[in-house]
Amino acid sequence: MRNLIQIPLLILAMLLVGAIGLHLLTGKELLLCFYHAFILLATVGSSEPEPLTESTMVFIIVYLACGLGVFAYSAFQFGQILVNADLQAVLERRRMERRIERLDSHFIVCGFGRMGQELCSYLEKRHQPFVIIDEKEELYTPELHERQWMFLTGDASRDDVLLQAGVDRARALTTVLPTDADNLYVVLSARLLSSNLQIVARASDDRAAQKMMQAGATRVINPLSSGAIRMARFMLSPSIENFVEVAESEGIDWEIAEVQVPETSSLVNQQLKQTSLRDDGIMLLGVCRKTGEKYFPPPGSLTIMAGDDLFAFGSSESLRRLTDSLEGDAA
Repeated sequence: MRNLIQIPLLILAMLLVGAIGLHLLTGKELLLCFYHAFILLATVGSSEPEPLTESTMVFIIVYLACGLGVFAYSAFQFGQILVNADLQAVLERRRMERRIERLDSHFIVCGFGRMGQELCSYLEKRHQPFVIIDEKEELYTPELHERQWMFLTGDASRDDVLLQAGVDRARALTTVLPTDADNLYVVLSARLLSSNLQIVARASDDRAAQKMMQAGATRVINPLSSGAIRMARFMLSPSIENFVEVAESEGIDWEIAEVQVPETSSLVNQQLKQTSLRDDGIMLLGVCRKTGEKYFPPPGSLTIMAGDDLFAFGSSESLRRLTDSLEGDAA
């Protein structure tokens, strides 16, 4: 930016030097001398200022030589600014690609419309790493750059774009693109690339939702029906819904998470009342066996078995520690 200001100031200074020099040598009016200095510097050609003495000719030669140097310097600086801007953009994209390559167990958000932005804000509040995929590069604003959100420009249904976002290492993917057809293609592509990936998709009707489930989606959400159900909950249990809203608005950090118990976990063959989960700030809401048995809520005498899915309630930090512990046992 400083160079952009220096270039016109340098040219203006040359014009003023030329105008004052011609004024002193020829005695003509300053405006006329400025006019001659301008057309000489622009090399458009004109009659020489009168009287054309030897001193005036020498001054014009030196003035034009300096003027050509100023123009060459200005062109070089302007070109360098353009190249630096392009180079900076390339380097920034490369830095972001390297950050994405280092991600593991992250989230992928396909589509950065209003729903996608809300999803990303929610993940950011809970300090979860995520990558955004959208075809519109202009959506990646300087504000998002300052917040260090990772953004890939491309078609989320293409395998190379999903692989670049780390779909083979991701914890979950959600697709909230504008049309059901786009979301269906993303679900199908992501499922073919990763068989264990959790995929949550948005659908506008039950027919589209059924196709997405068949294509490999773990869960399909219809915003209209979900909104209607939440409104019904407000009517039936206003106090509970108010508690949820107040807790979120006050910044109370709590979550519900599903975790699976590996065979090597220290929790295996322990009764719930014997574990330290409650002391760690975790409450189990339910347990699902591999056989299909469900316990909601689970009794304290229930023995945890390998492969159980635990539905845990607690703070984000306590749930993260539990997840890391179980993943460490699995490794």
